[in-house]
Amino acid sequence: MTSKMPASYSIVVESKTSAVTDVFQQIQAKLVEHNFGKDDIFAVHLTLEEAFLNAVKHGNKLDPSKKVKVDYSIDAEKVEISITDQGPGFRPENVEDPRLGENLFKPGGRGLLLMNSYMDMVKFNEQGNSVSMVRYKEKPYLTKNPDS
Repeated sequence: MTSKMPASYSIVVESKTSAVTDVFQQIQAKLVEHNFGKDDIFAVHLTLEEAFLNAVKHGNKLDPSKKVKVDYSIDAEKVEISITDQGPGFRPENVEDPRLGENLFKPGGRGLLLMNSYMDMVKFNEQGNSVSMVRYKEKPYLTKNPDS
């Protein structure tokens, strides 16, 4: 039985790529407790890993003295995750679409595309050093009968 109140957590870890494993294991346990399915767990794993690695590599520039903060809340309907690094930030609107033209052969932009594809909401803070993502268990906008 799951609670209607969201369970909220905050984790601060060293800015190293291997730290993502423990963070995901904690979140995965809570997703299972709240009866999220395999597709949701896969989507959260993929996007969490991408956002976390971006925070370590691009945000904190692999500086081991910096930290990455992961805030998350989970309830019966959705999971919300926020990942914040100590870097200067960036402008996501300046990242070129990796599906277009010469960008097909450039490595940049694929992580943002992936996050936007697997999560229902992705937004960055004004500084650009924190991303918030939401995934809903049910997708009413996809399952609604258009004739009703």
